[in-house]
Amino acid sequence: MEFTKGHGTGNDFVILPDPDGALDLTPGLVAALCDRRRGIGADGVLRVVRAAKHPEGAALADEAEWFMDYWNSDGSAAEMCGNGARVFVRYLIDTDLATVTDEGLPVATRAGVVRALVDGDTISVEMRRPRLYDTSTATLGGLTLAGTAVDVGNPHLVCALPAGLDLPALDLTRAPEFDPVVFPAGVNVEFTAPGDPVDGTDGHVLMRVYERGSAETLSCGTGTCAVAAVALRDAHRDTGVVAVDVPGGRVTVTVTPDSCWLAGPAVLVATGRLDPANLHV
Repeated sequence: MEFTKGHGTGNDFVILPDPDGALDLTPGLVAALCDRRRGIGADGVLRVVRAAKHPEGAALADEAEWFMDYWNSDGSAAEMCGNGARVFVRYLIDTDLATVTDEGLPVATRAGVVRALVDGDTISVEMRRPRLYDTSTATLGGLTLAGTAVDVGNPHLVCALPAGLDLPALDLTRAPEFDPVVFPAGVNVEFTAPGDPVDGTDGHVLMRVYERGSAETLSCGTGTCAVAAVALRDAHRDTGVVAVDVPGGRVTVTVTPDSCWLAGPAVLVATGRLDPANLHV
């Protein structure tokens, strides 16, 4: 089995080329690949497959040649991954599987088709505009925080820390508790604090995230979009540009009237071959 390892601001992925959909990708195999001691190690798996060759992508084949088959590290499939989409596009370009035009490169996902643009080391992905739709709470240890529910193609709960609480000190070794009535399919929980002003932006937010199916990660692309949308709302803005700092670096989120652009680096760091028989599946 061939693979490539890549990341976007530390959110890392095992990339599996499977253009014709021939690979028998199971939850157990995904979890074994993502195991950081007995596998390759990653927050998730990106299978590169032609949309027409994947049952969940076939309906989008007229709009996009490639389908991003994204799996969380626990072996569960996910609707969308913003950093994953940027790394996916980097792989398509670097392996000459696709070319980005002035109109961008379309990629099919379980959340629909997203569009990517490339400017040197920076890849920007246009996704759906975040939808703020409810309020709820997350409980972490003995701390319960109010938050805003946000749909970015997948579910998020954005919780701002009250003054006096230190974002780096939060213990995210265990999953936050949440309301399963509001989030029946689980939720990605973002914890935020205000950052110092950044030139050229309308806001700056510091963020940590506990991702559904992957635990704490160094970055979550759709999570940064959710956080940016909440920050703009709190600033009484409907659109704007927000810098979001995550443990893995900085991304820039631009919310427009119709969509949301996530911009940042996407890097491929290694390629290789593995024998699935040697994995602990």
